[in-house]
Amino acid sequence: MSTVWDSVQLARHAKRPLFMDYVNQLFTEFDELHGDRAFADDKAILGGLARLNGMPVMVVGQHRGRSTRERIEHNFGMANPEGYRKIIRLVKMAERFNIPVMTFVDTQGAYPGIGAEERGQAQAIAESIAVFSSLKVPIIVTIIGEGGSGGALAIGVGDKVNMLQNSIYSVISPEGCASILWKTAEKAQDASEALKLNAINLYQMGLIDAVIDEGEGAHIQPQPVMTALKALLVEQLDELKDLDTHTRCELRYEKFKSFNSEVMLPC
Repeated sequence: MSTVWDSVQLARHAKRPLFMDYVNQLFTEFDELHGDRAFADDKAILGGLARLNGMPVMVVGQHRGRSTRERIEHNFGMANPEGYRKIIRLVKMAERFNIPVMTFVDTQGAYPGIGAEERGQAQAIAESIAVFSSLKVPIIVTIIGEGGSGGALAIGVGDKVNMLQNSIYSVISPEGCASILWKTAEKAQDASEALKLNAINLYQMGLIDAVIDEGEGAHIQPQPVMTALKALLVEQLDELKDLDTHTRCELRYEKFKSFNSEVMLPC
Protein backbone atom coordinates (compact mmCIF):
# COMPACT_ATOMS: atom_id res chain seq x y z
CA MET A 1 0.00 0.00 0.00
CA SER A 2 1.44 3.36 -1.03
CA THR A 3 2.02 6.06 1.58
CA VAL A 4 1.77 9.84 1.41
CA TRP A 5 5.56 9.95 1.26
CA ASP A 6 5.44 7.73 -1.84
CA SER A 7 3.26 10.41 -3.46
CA VAL A 8 5.83 13.06 -2.55
CA GLN A 9 8.58 11.05 -4.25
CA LEU A 10 6.49 10.42 -7.38
CA ALA A 11 5.38 14.05 -7.60
CA ARG A 12 9.06 15.01 -7.75
CA HIS A 13 10.10 12.23 -10.14
CA ALA A 14 12.61 13.48 -12.71
CA LYS A 15 10.76 11.84 -15.62
CA ARG A 16 7.29 13.04 -14.65
CA PRO A 17 5.49 14.90 -17.50
CA LEU A 18 5.90 18.67 -17.30
CA PHE A 19 3.54 21.53 -18.09
CA MET A 20 4.59 21.84 -21.74
CA ASP A 21 4.16 18.09 -22.21
CA TYR A 22 0.49 18.52 -21.25
CA VAL A 23 0.12 21.59 -23.45
CA ASN A 24 1.46 19.73 -26.47
CA GLN A 25 -0.76 16.70 -25.87
CA LEU A 26 -4.03 18.26 -24.68
CA PHE A 27 -4.24 21.46 -26.72
CA THR A 28 -3.78 22.68 -30.26
CA GLU A 29 -2.68 26.02 -31.70
CA PHE A 30 -0.83 27.06 -28.53
CA ASP A 31 0.43 30.61 -28.97
CA GLU A 32 2.69 31.63 -26.08
CA LEU A 33 2.41 35.16 -24.72
CA HIS A 34 5.33 36.83 -22.96
CA GLY A 35 6.11 39.39 -20.29
CA ASP A 36 4.40 41.29 -17.50
CA ARG A 37 4.73 44.65 -19.33
CA ALA A 38 6.62 46.02 -16.32
CA PHE A 39 9.89 44.21 -15.67
CA ALA A 40 10.62 40.94 -17.50
CA ASP A 41 9.36 37.68 -18.99
CA ASP A 42 9.56 35.07 -16.24
CA LYS A 43 10.13 31.67 -17.87
CA ALA A 44 9.21 29.77 -14.72
CA ILE A 45 5.60 30.47 -15.72
CA LEU A 46 4.44 29.97 -19.29
CA GLY A 47 1.09 30.83 -20.77
CA GLY A 48 -0.84 31.63 -23.87
CA LEU A 49 -3.88 31.04 -26.01
CA ALA A 50 -4.77 27.56 -27.23
CA ARG A 51 -7.69 25.37 -28.23
CA LEU A 52 -9.18 22.43 -26.35
CA ASN A 53 -11.26 20.36 -28.78
CA GLY A 54 -11.60 23.51 -30.87
CA MET A 55 -12.64 25.69 -27.91
CA PRO A 56 -10.40 28.73 -27.24
CA VAL A 57 -8.82 28.72 -23.77
CA MET A 58 -6.10 30.60 -21.91
CA VAL A 59 -3.55 28.08 -20.60
CA VAL A 60 -0.98 28.99 -17.93
CA GLY A 61 1.31 26.88 -15.77
CA GLN A 62 4.65 26.41 -14.08
CA HIS A 63 7.33 24.69 -16.16
CA ARG A 64 10.28 23.17 -14.30
CA GLY A 65 12.40 22.08 -17.25
CA ARG A 66 13.92 18.67 -17.92
CA SER A 67 17.66 19.03 -18.57
CA THR A 68 19.97 20.97 -16.27
CA ARG A 69 20.21 23.82 -18.78
CA GLU A 70 16.42 23.95 -19.20
CA ARG A 71 15.83 23.83 -15.44
CA ILE A 72 18.13 26.79 -14.92
CA GLU A 73 16.41 28.67 -17.76
CA HIS A 74 13.01 28.09 -16.14
CA ASN A 75 14.33 28.57 -12.59
CA PHE A 76 13.10 25.07 -11.64
CA GLY A 77 9.50 26.29 -11.95
CA MET A 78 9.88 28.80 -9.11
CA ALA A 79 8.42 32.10 -10.29
CA ASN A 80 9.48 35.63 -9.50
CA PRO A 81 6.80 38.32 -9.02
CA GLU A 82 6.92 39.20 -12.71
CA GLY A 83 5.75 35.64 -13.41
CA TYR A 84 2.60 36.15 -11.35
CA ARG A 85 2.08 39.57 -12.89
CA LYS A 86 2.32 37.94 -16.32
CA ILE A 87 -0.40 35.50 -15.29
CA ILE A 88 -2.57 38.36 -14.03
CA ARG A 89 -2.16 40.10 -17.40
CA LEU A 90 -3.09 36.95 -19.32
CA VAL A 91 -6.16 35.99 -17.29
CA LYS A 92 -7.48 39.56 -17.39
CA MET A 93 -7.08 39.36 -21.16
CA ALA A 94 -9.01 36.09 -21.12
CA GLU A 95 -11.81 37.72 -19.15
CA ARG A 96 -11.95 40.64 -21.58
CA PHE A 97 -12.56 38.24 -24.48
CA ASN A 98 -14.68 35.77 -22.47
CA ILE A 99 -12.15 32.92 -22.76
CA PRO A 100 -11.99 30.18 -20.07
CA VAL A 101 -8.78 29.82 -18.06
CA MET A 102 -6.93 26.57 -17.35
CA THR A 103 -3.97 26.49 -14.97
CA PHE A 104 -1.45 23.70 -14.36
CA VAL A 105 0.36 23.69 -11.02
CA ASP A 106 3.85 22.21 -10.64
CA THR A 107 6.21 24.12 -8.38
CA GLN A 108 8.13 23.79 -5.12
CA GLY A 109 6.98 27.32 -4.39
CA ALA A 110 7.56 30.91 -5.42
CA TYR A 111 11.22 31.92 -5.76
CA PRO A 112 12.46 33.15 -2.34
CA GLY A 113 15.36 35.29 -3.57
CA ILE A 114 16.16 38.80 -2.34
CA GLY A 115 15.40 40.34 -5.73
CA ALA A 116 11.99 38.67 -5.80
CA GLU A 117 11.18 40.06 -2.36
CA GLU A 118 12.38 43.53 -3.36
CA ARG A 119 10.08 43.46 -6.40
CA GLY A 120 7.04 42.51 -4.32
CA GLN A 121 6.76 38.72 -4.33
CA ALA A 122 4.12 38.51 -1.59
CA GLN A 123 2.07 41.32 -3.11
CA ALA A 124 2.14 39.67 -6.55
CA ILE A 125 0.94 36.34 -5.13
CA ALA A 126 -1.82 38.03 -3.12
CA GLU A 127 -2.96 40.01 -6.17
CA SER A 128 -3.00 36.86 -8.29
CA ILE A 129 -5.21 35.06 -5.76
CA ALA A 130 -7.54 38.07 -5.62
CA VAL A 131 -7.78 38.31 -9.42
CA PHE A 132 -8.51 34.59 -9.81
CA SER A 133 -11.14 34.82 -7.09
CA SER A 134 -13.10 37.44 -9.01
CA LEU A 135 -12.64 36.33 -12.63
CA LYS A 136 -15.95 36.07 -14.45
CA VAL A 137 -14.82 33.30 -16.83
CA PRO A 138 -14.61 29.57 -16.00
CA ILE A 139 -11.38 28.50 -14.26
CA ILE A 140 -10.11 24.91 -14.09
CA VAL A 141 -7.01 24.14 -12.03
CA THR A 142 -4.99 20.91 -12.30
CA ILE A 143 -2.09 19.97 -10.02
CA ILE A 144 0.19 17.82 -12.17
CA GLY A 145 3.18 17.44 -9.86
CA GLU A 146 4.23 19.37 -6.81
CA GLY A 147 1.89 22.10 -5.58
CA GLY A 148 3.97 23.95 -3.01
CA SER A 149 3.05 26.92 -0.82
CA GLY A 150 1.98 30.33 -2.12
CA GLY A 151 3.67 29.67 -5.44
CA ALA A 152 0.99 27.09 -6.15
CA LEU A 153 -1.88 28.84 -4.36
CA ALA A 154 -1.40 31.90 -6.57
CA ILE A 155 -2.91 30.01 -9.52
CA GLY A 156 -4.91 27.50 -7.46
CA VAL A 157 -8.24 29.31 -7.18
CA GLY A 158 -10.72 27.79 -9.62
CA ASP A 159 -14.25 26.57 -10.19
CA LYS A 160 -12.81 23.06 -10.47
CA VAL A 161 -9.57 21.86 -8.87
CA ASN A 162 -8.15 18.54 -10.05
CA MET A 163 -5.10 16.53 -9.03
CA LEU A 164 -3.20 13.74 -10.67
CA GLN A 165 -3.15 10.69 -8.41
CA ASN A 166 0.53 11.04 -7.51
CA SER A 167 0.65 14.82 -7.21
CA ILE A 168 0.82 16.74 -3.92
CA TYR A 169 -0.62 20.05 -2.76
CA SER A 170 0.27 21.81 0.48
CA VAL A 171 0.87 25.17 2.09
CA ILE A 172 4.38 24.02 3.01
CA SER A 173 6.80 21.31 1.90
CA PRO A 174 7.25 18.23 4.13
CA GLU A 175 10.85 19.28 4.75
CA GLY A 176 9.81 22.79 5.74
CA CYS A 177 7.09 21.50 8.04
CA ALA A 178 9.47 19.02 9.67
CA SER A 179 12.07 21.74 10.21
CA ILE A 180 9.49 23.80 12.10
CA LEU A 181 7.84 21.05 14.14
CA TRP A 182 10.78 18.73 14.82
CA LYS A 183 13.71 21.06 14.09
CA THR A 184 15.04 18.64 11.46
CA ALA A 185 14.17 17.97 7.81
CA GLU A 186 14.83 14.28 8.43
CA LYS A 187 11.27 14.02 9.75
CA ALA A 188 9.87 14.96 6.33
CA GLN A 189 8.16 11.58 5.95
CA ASP A 190 6.28 12.05 9.22
CA ALA A 191 5.40 15.60 8.21
CA SER A 192 3.99 14.46 4.88
CA GLU A 193 1.65 12.04 6.66
CA ALA A 194 0.48 14.79 9.04
CA LEU A 195 -0.07 17.27 6.22
CA LYS A 196 -2.24 14.81 4.25
CA LEU A 197 -0.99 16.48 1.09
CA ASN A 198 -1.68 13.74 -1.46
CA ALA A 199 -4.62 13.63 -3.86
CA ILE A 200 -6.68 10.95 -2.13
CA ASN A 201 -6.57 12.66 1.27
CA LEU A 202 -7.40 16.07 -0.19
CA TYR A 203 -10.28 14.62 -2.20
CA GLN A 204 -11.70 12.89 0.87
CA MET A 205 -11.54 16.18 2.77
CA GLY A 206 -13.41 17.93 -0.04
CA LEU A 207 -10.56 20.27 -0.96
CA ILE A 208 -10.32 19.11 -4.58
CA ASP A 209 -12.94 18.03 -7.09
CA ALA A 210 -11.39 15.12 -8.97
CA VAL A 211 -8.44 12.73 -8.95
CA ILE A 212 -7.01 11.54 -12.27
CA ASP A 213 -5.84 7.93 -12.06
CA GLU A 214 -2.22 7.44 -13.11
CA GLY A 215 -2.10 3.66 -13.30
CA GLU A 216 1.58 2.76 -12.93
CA GLY A 217 2.49 6.43 -12.93
CA ALA A 218 2.35 9.37 -15.34
CA HIS A 219 6.12 9.04 -15.82
CA ILE A 220 5.72 5.42 -16.99
CA GLN A 221 2.56 5.61 -19.10
CA PRO A 222 1.79 9.29 -19.78
CA GLN A 223 -0.61 8.86 -22.69
CA PRO A 224 -3.52 7.22 -20.80
CA VAL A 225 -3.20 9.87 -18.10
CA MET A 226 -3.33 12.69 -20.63
CA THR A 227 -6.29 11.11 -22.42
CA ALA A 228 -8.22 10.83 -19.14
CA LEU A 229 -7.30 14.38 -18.13
CA LYS A 230 -8.37 15.82 -21.49
CA ALA A 231 -11.75 14.09 -21.24
CA LEU A 232 -12.22 15.46 -17.72
CA LEU A 233 -11.27 19.01 -18.74
CA VAL A 234 -13.71 18.96 -21.66
CA GLU A 235 -16.49 17.63 -19.42
CA GLN A 236 -15.83 20.21 -16.70
CA LEU A 237 -15.60 23.09 -19.17
CA ASP A 238 -18.93 22.11 -20.74
CA GLU A 239 -20.48 22.02 -17.27
CA LEU A 240 -19.11 25.41 -16.27
CA LYS A 241 -20.05 27.12 -19.54
CA ASP A 242 -23.68 26.11 -18.95
CA LEU A 243 -23.76 28.19 -15.74
CA ASP A 244 -24.49 31.90 -15.83
CA THR A 245 -21.65 34.13 -14.67
CA HIS A 246 -23.22 35.16 -11.36
CA THR A 247 -23.99 31.57 -10.35
CA ARG A 248 -20.54 30.33 -11.31
CA CYS A 249 -18.74 33.07 -9.36
CA GLU A 250 -20.99 32.55 -6.35
CA LEU A 251 -20.32 28.81 -6.35
CA ARG A 252 -16.56 29.47 -6.56
CA TYR A 253 -16.79 31.87 -3.62
CA GLU A 254 -18.79 29.41 -1.51
CA LYS A 255 -16.41 26.58 -2.44
CA PHE A 256 -13.34 28.29 -1.01
CA LYS A 257 -15.19 29.88 1.90
CA SER A 258 -16.09 26.37 3.05
CA PHE A 259 -12.41 25.49 3.57
CA ASN A 260 -12.52 26.30 7.28
CA SER A 261 -9.77 25.71 9.83
CA GLU A 262 -11.23 22.42 11.01
CA VAL A 263 -10.81 20.95 7.53
CA MET A 264 -7.44 22.48 6.74
CA LEU A 265 -5.49 21.65 9.87
CA PRO A 266 -3.87 18.18 9.99
CA CYS A 267 -4.26 17.87 13.77
